[in-house]
Amino acid sequence: QVQLTESGGGLVQAGGSLRLSCATSEGTFSRYSMGWDRQAPGKEREFVAAISWSTGNIYYADSVKGRFTISRDNAKNTVYLQMNSLKPEDTAVYYCKAAGRNDYWGQGTQVTVSS
Repeated sequence: QVQLTESGGGLVQAGGSLRLSCATSEGTFSRYSMGWDRQAPGKEREFVAAISWSTGNIYYADSVKGRFTISRDNAKNTVYLQMNSLKPEDTAVYYCKAAGRNDYWGQGTQVTVSS
Protein backbone atom coordinates (compact mmCIF):
# COMPACT_ATOMS: atom_id res chain seq x y z
CA GLN A 1 0.00 0.00 0.00
CA VAL A 2 1.49 3.30 -1.11
CA GLN A 3 0.65 6.24 1.13
CA LEU A 4 1.49 9.79 0.19
CA THR A 5 0.88 12.70 2.56
CA GLU A 6 1.06 16.22 1.17
CA SER A 7 1.35 19.46 3.10
CA GLY A 8 2.27 23.08 2.53
CA GLY A 9 -0.55 24.43 0.39
CA GLY A 10 -2.29 27.71 1.11
CA LEU A 11 -3.19 31.16 -0.09
CA VAL A 12 -0.50 33.45 -1.45
CA GLN A 13 -0.37 36.64 -3.49
CA ALA A 14 0.93 36.65 -7.03
CA GLY A 15 4.71 36.74 -7.03
CA GLY A 16 4.90 34.89 -3.74
CA SER A 17 6.30 31.49 -2.85
CA LEU A 18 5.14 28.24 -1.31
CA ARG A 19 6.82 24.92 -0.61
CA LEU A 20 4.89 21.70 -0.84
CA SER A 21 6.02 18.54 0.90
CA CYS A 22 5.10 14.92 0.29
CA ALA A 23 6.05 12.28 2.80
CA THR A 24 5.96 8.58 2.10
CA SER A 25 7.48 5.34 3.28
CA GLU A 26 11.05 4.26 2.65
CA GLY A 27 9.89 1.39 0.48
CA THR A 28 7.94 3.69 -1.78
CA PHE A 29 10.64 6.30 -1.98
CA SER A 30 13.29 3.87 -3.13
CA ARG A 31 11.20 2.19 -5.83
CA TYR A 32 9.13 4.95 -7.37
CA SER A 33 9.74 8.08 -9.33
CA MET A 34 8.18 10.93 -7.38
CA GLY A 35 6.47 13.99 -8.71
CA TRP A 36 3.64 16.45 -8.66
CA ASP A 37 0.53 16.87 -10.77
CA ARG A 38 -2.12 19.56 -10.42
CA GLN A 39 -5.74 20.08 -11.30
CA ALA A 40 -7.34 23.47 -11.69
CA PRO A 41 -11.12 23.93 -11.46
CA GLY A 42 -12.80 22.71 -14.62
CA LYS A 43 -9.56 21.42 -16.12
CA GLU A 44 -7.84 18.10 -16.57
CA ARG A 45 -5.15 17.01 -14.16
CA GLU A 46 -1.74 17.94 -15.58
CA PHE A 47 1.88 17.09 -15.01
CA VAL A 48 3.97 19.62 -13.08
CA ALA A 49 7.31 18.05 -12.17
CA ALA A 50 8.96 14.70 -11.52
CA ILE A 51 12.23 13.21 -10.33
CA SER A 52 13.33 9.76 -11.41
CA TRP A 53 14.15 7.27 -8.66
CA SER A 54 16.74 5.48 -10.80
CA THR A 55 18.61 8.28 -12.56
CA GLY A 56 17.73 11.35 -10.54
CA ASN A 57 16.70 13.07 -13.76
CA ILE A 58 14.28 15.94 -13.26
CA TYR A 59 11.45 16.98 -15.52
CA TYR A 60 9.21 20.06 -15.52
CA ALA A 61 6.17 21.22 -17.37
CA ASP A 62 7.00 24.17 -19.62
CA SER A 63 4.57 26.33 -17.67
CA VAL A 64 6.61 26.05 -14.45
CA LYS A 65 10.19 25.87 -15.71
CA GLY A 66 12.39 28.43 -14.05
CA ARG A 67 9.88 29.03 -11.26
CA PHE A 68 9.36 25.63 -9.60
CA THR A 69 12.01 23.30 -8.21
CA ILE A 70 11.47 19.67 -7.28
CA SER A 71 13.81 17.97 -4.85
CA ARG A 72 13.95 14.93 -2.64
CA ASP A 73 15.36 14.19 0.79
CA ASN A 74 16.21 10.50 0.88
CA ALA A 75 16.80 10.52 4.63
CA LYS A 76 13.28 11.82 5.25
CA ASN A 77 11.55 9.96 2.40
CA THR A 78 10.12 13.28 1.36
CA VAL A 79 9.82 15.09 -1.94
CA TYR A 80 9.41 18.85 -2.14
CA LEU A 81 8.10 21.32 -4.66
CA GLN A 82 9.43 24.83 -4.18
CA MET A 83 7.18 27.23 -6.04
CA ASN A 84 8.40 30.76 -6.66
CA SER A 85 7.00 33.67 -8.66
CA LEU A 86 3.55 32.19 -8.35
CA LYS A 87 0.86 33.28 -10.78
CA PRO A 88 -2.94 33.16 -10.48
CA GLU A 89 -2.93 30.44 -13.16
CA ASP A 90 -0.98 28.23 -10.77
CA THR A 91 -4.09 27.98 -8.61
CA ALA A 92 -5.01 24.30 -8.38
CA VAL A 93 -5.09 21.26 -6.17
CA TYR A 94 -1.58 19.81 -6.19
CA TYR A 95 -1.18 16.06 -5.95
CA CYS A 96 1.92 14.17 -5.01
CA LYS A 97 2.50 11.22 -7.33
CA ALA A 98 4.46 8.00 -7.05
CA ALA A 99 5.04 6.55 -10.50
CA GLY A 100 6.17 3.03 -11.15
CA ARG A 101 4.54 -0.19 -12.20
CA ASN A 102 1.35 1.52 -10.97
CA ASP A 103 0.73 5.17 -10.24
CA TYR A 104 -0.47 6.51 -6.92
CA TRP A 105 -1.56 9.96 -5.82
CA GLY A 106 -2.00 11.65 -2.45
CA GLN A 107 -5.16 13.39 -1.29
CA GLY A 108 -4.05 16.73 -2.69
CA THR A 109 -3.32 20.14 -1.22
CA GLN A 110 -4.94 23.38 -2.35
CA VAL A 111 -2.78 26.19 -3.68
CA THR A 112 -4.53 29.49 -4.32
CA VAL A 113 -2.72 32.45 -5.86
CA SER A 114 -4.51 35.78 -5.68
CA SER A 115 -3.91 38.56 -8.17
